Amino acid sequence: MAKKVVATLKTATGKDWAKIIRAVRSEKTGAYTFKEEMVPVDKVQEALANSSK
Repeated sequence: MAKKVVATLKTATGKDWAKIIRAVRSEKTGAYTFKEEMVPVDKVQEALANSSK
């Protein structure tokens, strides 16, 4: 999967996207997991603001 994302980001249209990786803590075990999300560059601030709520 990582190869597909890297190949997509190398195209001209791929530069319009940003990858957000968040650490999310499990309430059951207390362990952290990582959630990855691709968002348009102009929507990055909105996506980060929504994740903190």
